[in-house]
Amino acid sequence: MSYRIAAIDVHKRMLAVVVTDVEGTGEYQFERRKFGAAPGELHVLAQWLVELEVEEVVMESTAQYWRPVWGTLELFWRPARQQREGANQKSGTLHLCQAKSNHGPRGRKNDFLDAERMVKRLVAEELVLSFVPDEEQRLLRTVTRRKYQLTRAKIGFKNQLESLLEQGHIKLSSLVSDLLGVSARRMLKALAEGETDAGVLAAMADHQLRATPEQLHDALGASSHLSGAFRRLLKLSLEELQLIEAHIEQLGREAMKLLKGHEDVIQRVAEVPGFGPDCAVQMIAEVGVEAATFLTAKKLSSWVGVCPGNEESAGESHSTRSPKGNRHMRRLLNQAAQSAVKVKGSIFDVTFHRLLPGLGYKQAIWAIAHRLCRLLWVILHKGVRYEERGPAVSAKSKRTRAARMIRELKKLGYRVEGGPLPAVARA
Repeated sequence: MSYRIAAIDVHKRMLAVVVTDVEGTGEYQFERRKFGAAPGELHVLAQWLVELEVEEVVMESTAQYWRPVWGTLELFWRPARQQREGANQKSGTLHLCQAKSNHGPRGRKNDFLDAERMVKRLVAEELVLSFVPDEEQRLLRTVTRRKYQLTRAKIGFKNQLESLLEQGHIKLSSLVSDLLGVSARRMLKALAEGETDAGVLAAMADHQLRATPEQLHDALGASSHLSGAFRRLLKLSLEELQLIEAHIEQLGREAMKLLKGHEDVIQRVAEVPGFGPDCAVQMIAEVGVEAATFLTAKKLSSWVGVCPGNEESAGESHSTRSPKGNRHMRRLLNQAAQSAVKVKGSIFDVTFHRLLPGLGYKQAIWAIAHRLCRLLWVILHKGVRYEERGPAVSAKSKRTRAARMIRELKKLGYRVEGGPLPAVARA
């Protein structure tokens, strides 16, 4: 019985496609064909694969050009193969391989040879395949990643705004901790609208601001001779900031709409020290509501790239550096670990201070990130809630260690008496 696999080498404007029967004997006989990357051509590709009764498709792509190909095959080819009579478990399966795992010898490369090599390595299980979630989760990823991009843009915009104020000799950033805070915005808005009196601007500051009115008056003294062009530039900057913040808020609402019905999952993840609601939404977007693709916590840690690496040769370990993985999850876990170790009395605080002397700060933080990743899998995959055991674990470990030491001392012939130790006067 024939079992056909297609391989697609995806480019921006064209696709190199090969199809072969992998159940036959001898060398593979490949059928080659080129397609365009326009939507109409992709629809023709899906129909052609259905006609040839292709069971699996594997593709390799540079950048993001695989997305429309994947979406078209997911919509028109996959249902035709999965819903037919006699379909097996792998019928309609799509694979996206990492280009590095399909490299050919130097000087022996072209598009069709790359596609043929993909089929051979897929059958031999030599390809490194990427995790591609379903359409709903891909949309959620797009929303959360766009929100993160705008958040980074806001931080960069803050630096540009400070540079603009320095150019106008406005030293407000030297006195306020947050240039985008309520007091600073109120003063900058009035400055952009034409206010020239530094005393009036200084009076707009909140009473909780640490800077004195005299200091603010001095920092805003250049407001009396600012040009109209500078004020208009400042007004445009404030309007741009307001637009970025409005888009960030709107994207947050879109993400919550996509996760409607999974509020309990978000709450369970957000309860972990260092996570929080926004971090929980981003993590769920990356790994899924139940992390169903990852059968164990080890597999999730390996995919994220937060576990220790293993580079061994001749029985000697050369490096334990973590492998590459999902950069978004690595960023989130690193930030979460930085926050979790600051929660006093938590298990992460206790573990971090235990690991710090031997590993150093960076490696100890990365070890906490590894624990957080495994904990995330348990919460999502098993549906449990986080239960803080930091102080109890610390006290229990001390009691266990003391009992072990008492047993060892008794074995050596010492007599151990109970009760608190007598106070020792310090010199």
